[in-house]
Amino acid sequence: MPNSFSILLISPYDIGRQPFALAQTSAWLKEAGFSVTCLDLSIQRLDESSLQQADLIGLYLGMHTATRIAMKALPKIKQHAPDATLFAFGLYAPLNQQALKQLGVDYFFAGESEPDILQLAQHVANNTTPNISEPLIRTSKINFKLPDRKNLPNISKYATLIQEGQEQKTLGFIETSRGCKYVCRHCPVTPIYEGKFRIVPFDIVMQDIAQQVDMGAEHISFGDPDFFNGPTHAKKVLLAMHQQFPQLSFDATIKIEHILNHANLLPVLKNTGCLFITCAVESFNDDILLKLDKGHTRADTFTAVSLINNAGLSISPTFVPFSPWTSVEGYRDLLQDIIDLNLINEVAPIQLAIRLLIPKGSYLLRLPNFEQLIGEFDDDALGYQWQNRHPEVDTLQHNIMAIVEHADSLELPRQQTFAQIWEATHKALNVDPPTLPTTKNKQVPHLSEAWYCCAEPTNEHINSF
Repeated sequence: MPNSFSILLISPYDIGRQPFALAQTSAWLKEAGFSVTCLDLSIQRLDESSLQQADLIGLYLGMHTATRIAMKALPKIKQHAPDATLFAFGLYAPLNQQALKQLGVDYFFAGESEPDILQLAQHVANNTTPNISEPLIRTSKINFKLPDRKNLPNISKYATLIQEGQEQKTLGFIETSRGCKYVCRHCPVTPIYEGKFRIVPFDIVMQDIAQQVDMGAEHISFGDPDFFNGPTHAKKVLLAMHQQFPQLSFDATIKIEHILNHANLLPVLKNTGCLFITCAVESFNDDILLKLDKGHTRADTFTAVSLINNAGLSISPTFVPFSPWTSVEGYRDLLQDIIDLNLINEVAPIQLAIRLLIPKGSYLLRLPNFEQLIGEFDDDALGYQWQNRHPEVDTLQHNIMAIVEHADSLELPRQQTFAQIWEATHKALNVDPPTLPTTKNKQVPHLSEAWYCCAEPTNEHINSF
């Protein structure tokens, strides 16, 4: 390959985490002898000199928000690197192939894509035409490398762990698996992996934890779509991590169904330093949960919360409260369930304002008669547009989002924000709000950037670029 051949990997946004996908791809390319530069737009600005020097540019699109930001960045990328070959990889790359191709992206990858990206790099470097189908989605096993994190901003620049009465802690980010063995209809993992998941080998995981501890990590956030997809693997990692680095705390994402099926592992989580578990509750309405194919019911969530509390752990629930099936009464009931479960402080306010996102390829499109609930595909928003059959629901969502964004700008406590949402909801019902129970305004352990994955981005996310 030419000595001057240069590759630039760009991550537009990854929820305040140092992106594993960029570090893993960089490791593959560097091992093959390529010169690689990484750029994270959530922390860094587009570097004109890096763009001008790049022969091959890759955009990591693991999230909807990342894709929207990438679309804003692509005209500038093409302006300063007109002759570079562009590729996109990640869950949202193939789903948005048409829009991205119009902006100059040449190739699209998803899944276990590192071998295919390496093949592309070798072809471009040797000025030969790659034989690559479009898009190329791989879910077969690959040989993971130790992620190359040296090219990325230091982990101290990313999100932190916040605990009441303590200094913020530096966050390390680890993936012990990719993909998911479940097929929740609204999840962006589903159209790509279709119920498959791949384990990152134990030795690679432990080496990655060790190198991030050397970088200053004090808390590990496990970013697997579901940490208990491979419960034996997860347990092995936790026991080894705690033995080698007993000072580390951690959090993980685990579905409600797995909390119930693997309740015996909750004490292991507690004893190895778990502070909280992110659970995609999504809704308390059993009909909506069935449509989303979540695999749990409202009663299951109540049981899971009890199990988590009894284990001495904290839950960080996520929701998709606004969908075509939401009613104002149903939204009020969701808030009441949060009150009854004593979770006001545990719910990040943004979780109460999220609208259902319906990208191309979504399994929601397979629901009978679902097309009657949605409008045309919006190329700018990268999603099918929809309005609730009850206009007052959409009005309420706009009001709740305004409350949340204003409260965030003022750094109001969660309990105070919840009270404003409670009042606005009852105002929409034209009734006086019942008095909220008096509870201590505690700050539960949480990350400085709230979990915000398969949902429409806020204005702040888009405008920050």
